Amino acid sequence: MDMVRDGKSFWYGIIGAIVLILYGIIPTLQPSNANFGKVYAAYGGIFIVLSILWGWKIDNVTPDKFDLIGGFIALIGVIVIMYAPRG
Repeated sequence: MDMVRDGKSFWYGIIGAIVLILYGIIPTLQPSNANFGKVYAAYGGIFIVLSILWGWKIDNVTPDKFDLIGGFIALIGVIVIMYAPRG
């Protein structure tokens, strides 16, 4: 129980669990008049980018150009979903 995958400290797992719990809670804190579908879709795009960063910084998996392009596309999607003018 002292170590998790790749010899990392048990605390990496605890920190990861806390981050995932916060990810689950934050979307539910939106005002009741908010369009939860838009919020949840934007949350998914942010989750993609943070997953790439987690893999890079915590698991030492360097993202390739396609990971970076995909993350950028996800962020563009978040911007379109949240800020596109609606008529």
